[in-house]
Amino acid sequence: MTLPGFVMLLCILGAQATVDLRQAAAMAAGLCNTKPTDVVFIVDSSRSVRPSEFEQVKVFLAKVIDGLSVGPDATRVGVVNYASRVKNEVSLKSHKTKAALVKAVSKIEPLSTGTMTGLAIQFAMNVAFSEAEGGRKSPDISKVAIIVTDGRPQDNIRDIAARAREAGIEIFAIGVGRVDMTTLRQMASEPLEDHVDYVESYSLIEKLTKKFQEAFCAVVSDLCATGDHDCEHICISTPGSFKCACREGFTLMNDSRSCSACSNAATDVVFLIDGSKSVRPENFELVKKWINLIIDKLDVSETNTHVGLVQYSSTVKQEFPLGRHNSKRSLKEAVKRMDYMERGTMTGHALSFLVDNSFGPNQGARPGVPKVGIVFTDGRSQDYIGDAAKKAKALGFKMYAVGVGNAVEDELREIASEPIADHYFYTADFKTMNQIAKKLQINVCQEEDPCECNSITKFQKKVEEALQALTKKLEAVTKRIAALENKIV
Repeated sequence: MTLPGFVMLLCILGAQATVDLRQAAAMAAGLCNTKPTDVVFIVDSSRSVRPSEFEQVKVFLAKVIDGLSVGPDATRVGVVNYASRVKNEVSLKSHKTKAALVKAVSKIEPLSTGTMTGLAIQFAMNVAFSEAEGGRKSPDISKVAIIVTDGRPQDNIRDIAARAREAGIEIFAIGVGRVDMTTLRQMASEPLEDHVDYVESYSLIEKLTKKFQEAFCAVVSDLCATGDHDCEHICISTPGSFKCACREGFTLMNDSRSCSACSNAATDVVFLIDGSKSVRPENFELVKKWINLIIDKLDVSETNTHVGLVQYSSTVKQEFPLGRHNSKRSLKEAVKRMDYMERGTMTGHALSFLVDNSFGPNQGARPGVPKVGIVFTDGRSQDYIGDAAKKAKALGFKMYAVGVGNAVEDELREIASEPIADHYFYTADFKTMNQIAKKLQINVCQEEDPCECNSITKFQKKVEEALQALTKKLEAVTKRIAALENKIV
């Protein structure tokens, strides 16, 4: 290779590495925005797929959905379940939020008969992607089918798959175990190396999650690179819009472009944890690990973040108040010692306790310090939550709502602070709760004191800039008036 050619190759590799880093950072920050897409999962649930394996497929679907920008005008998701027959489990028009989609996926049951993959593709093409089921006909809307199968089809798939691709459907084929690789290649779109995947068993299917999240993550760095948008750290761009993101430990400022170091200094955080019998002992241990993952992200100390913990079921039990433990090590040990209550689900009663007691001065809460409540539940409350939820937010508490399994989305939204989409989370499986811990950002920046020197300087600079802009406009208007007067004379 010639020297100029080698230099060009280095430039290409360097540019690609920059894009990959930006994409990875954006995904880690939960800031990927997908191009408007209609996505239909076509899932094999024939008798060769054991119930436990089908559960692993559902977890995979939930994780991919979690990486999408879901909404009526963004990405719509459908799920087709097939064996010897085909069942439209989730239509593209059914659910408008990730939480609702993931919950619907968690309820899908295997059909446990034959393997009619061709019939399933035909159904997806004729029904699942149709306008009647929520499919969009605009040429700007991509159509993607993701097929998951572990066997050899009992019908012809070559011609049907070809017609689907000709109709504009991009097909990804995922094979598991003893799948027939030839049929996978017959189904998939070109290039095959990007559209055909294989895993040895269903226990490994989750490793494909990242690939599909990256495939849908529309991170466009060109606008940032050209300087059209001046992002301090990372630029996340989608058609017609952009947003900036900050690296870990920094918070986006009000101008939505620059970042500021923002710790959780002087913040009171109280966990309100569901210990009802539906959680089950093994899952309660996972909940405790999840709490400790969040604690790891906090700036715990005597002067900075204080953490309290309340467990509830039919009754409420304060495990420890704010300020009792002022180190991460001590806090995490206290969480590990928490015993499982195992009774009913009185979320309303627990919220009232949080409002009336947990954030009171006699329970270690500090006056003038931001208050954050993190409510975890796995089911429907057996009492009314509305009044306590409203009171918490009226008092200025920042409320996060986290639901697992049979948690009710409407209740989570009622508990969560505005903007609701940033303050409530749902996952179908306790084993995937760690993803929520990574996304949940509790950083609270104190508002600047307008009387501080730095604030006055900033304000003065803004006033000067505004005056300069007005002066330029006045000069332009004066010139136009003079020109008009000359014409009149």
